[in-house]
Amino acid sequence: MSVDVETNAVAASPRQARARGRLRLRLRRVLSAIASRFSSSLTRRILVLNLGGLVALLVGFLYLNQFRAGLIDARVQSLQTQGEIIAAAVASSATVETDALALDPEKLLQLAPGQSYGFRDESDPGLEFSINPERIGPVLRRLVSPTRTRARIYDREGYLLIDSRSLTTRSNILRFDLPPIGNEDKPATVLERSWTNVKRWFSSNDLPIYEDIGAGNGRAYPEVARALTGSATSIVRVNARGETIVSVAVPVQRFRAVRGALLMSTQGGDIDKIIASERWAIFRVFLVSAGVMFLLSLFLAGTIAEPMRRLAEAADRVRRGIKSRQEIPDFTDRADEIGHLSGALRDMTKALYNRIEAIESFAADVAHELKNPLTSLRSAVETLPRARTEEAKGRLLDVIQHDVRRLDRLITDISDASRLDAELARADYEPVDLVRLVTAIRDFANQVKRDDGVTVSIDIAPGDPARQGADYLVLGHDSRLGQIVTNLVDNARSFSEPGGRVRIALRRARSSLAGAALRDGIEIIVDDDGPGIPDHAMERIFERFYTDRPQTGFGQNSGLGLSISRQIVDAHGGWIRAQNRMAPEGTALGARFTVWLPAPGK
Repeated sequence: MSVDVETNAVAASPRQARARGRLRLRLRRVLSAIASRFSSSLTRRILVLNLGGLVALLVGFLYLNQFRAGLIDARVQSLQTQGEIIAAAVASSATVETDALALDPEKLLQLAPGQSYGFRDESDPGLEFSINPERIGPVLRRLVSPTRTRARIYDREGYLLIDSRSLTTRSNILRFDLPPIGNEDKPATVLERSWTNVKRWFSSNDLPIYEDIGAGNGRAYPEVARALTGSATSIVRVNARGETIVSVAVPVQRFRAVRGALLMSTQGGDIDKIIASERWAIFRVFLVSAGVMFLLSLFLAGTIAEPMRRLAEAADRVRRGIKSRQEIPDFTDRADEIGHLSGALRDMTKALYNRIEAIESFAADVAHELKNPLTSLRSAVETLPRARTEEAKGRLLDVIQHDVRRLDRLITDISDASRLDAELARADYEPVDLVRLVTAIRDFANQVKRDDGVTVSIDIAPGDPARQGADYLVLGHDSRLGQIVTNLVDNARSFSEPGGRVRIALRRARSSLAGAALRDGIEIIVDDDGPGIPDHAMERIFERFYTDRPQTGFGQNSGLGLSISRQIVDAHGGWIRAQNRMAPEGTALGARFTVWLPAPGK
């Protein structure tokens, strides 16, 4: 049996060790997660701001609450009422009746209203005390003991007759040596002194210091001195420990004659215990609120700081130019600034990568397009010295001139395309009248004499009279908009038969970009009577350096005109499309290019 117990203990020990190891691992993970959260300055600021406001509220409650003042006022009223009751009881049962007063009752009738009869006026000096000390003890024991207050009775000269601290349960008076004045309430240790200073800081700083005079003359207390003149007085003090002590002195009167004074005072710490319990309750509420605020702050910081950190790290990876595409974290499902920032960064990064790819592709296309005429030019130049006839030399010179013109045209178009984005980004858009622009292009195209005999015409749809000539105004760059129409007209003329016609039409139309709402705009339509566009080339014709022309026209175009046109249209917020005009029997009547530009203010 002992072997089985030892075996179970040995088997349980590894399990307990693994359990403790898993617990330590989880604890380290939790601490690591919290430490990573606090590594963010934004998290620390959120915590400090939220908890700082709560701490300020707590300090305000502890320092400025009205509970302490109200408690002291209630205690003063209670002591004053209690003192009046005890003073009346003492005056009725424990005062010494004088012969002069008993023999001359008319003397009381001669007193003015509010005037007290003092024993200094009496002719009998044989009386030693104005209050019978032997009868005070039972009265104080019955009335003071249940209240946990300290009561002292002074005679008319201010001498202490009895102190409730000196009473036993049988009401006998005890005599003992009092400790040195001022030492009994002083805090002994450094911790007590520190706590006393804190309590003084939270309490009123203008309260006088209470010093117990012991068996000294009661007139040292201002409230006792005033009570011996017939006025009840209360004073609030603090002792050396910072504890609040409320004192109330009430005159002991018999037949309006002041026989002595009753001094009622609270025990040190009684009021402070009540205040401390209330403050501790407030502090417990603060601890719970601080815990909730801490968790909420961590949650808030997690929803703000953590996404911001991930976005910053992703942006830094993009900046460092890591080879693979860096994906920006997607927080677009959040309907707040973090979601908007994530969407903006993702769009910006996508546009950046697209721009980089476009630049790389453009550079490759430029190198390829420049290489073709350069290769042809080098071959012609190398062959020229070997030509034996003038006719062969003439053909080679024509090839050289053709390739030089082609290179010049390519370089011009490439330069134009390369600076187009920067120019459009810096340009200030202004209202452009498309009727005047298209008319100027038509007139210029018809004035230039060409061998093909192709003419250009315009068809402008009637406008709205209410617009007062503003039907065909758009916001844009006039020279670049003119470049669009010029490119389309030149392209249409190059495919038209000799003697044909290129038609330009202007009309208002509602359209939109993909996914956007419909809006008013203007369409520019350019038609030709050429062979049309192959179905496979409807989109490819807008690519850089793409051209699909017959052999007779090869090398006459750079293949950048339609690409530049689409780039300009996109920058103006519109679109450009190509299609074929079809006859009823299904044959192509020619190509049609449609440009839509948004109208201003719509």
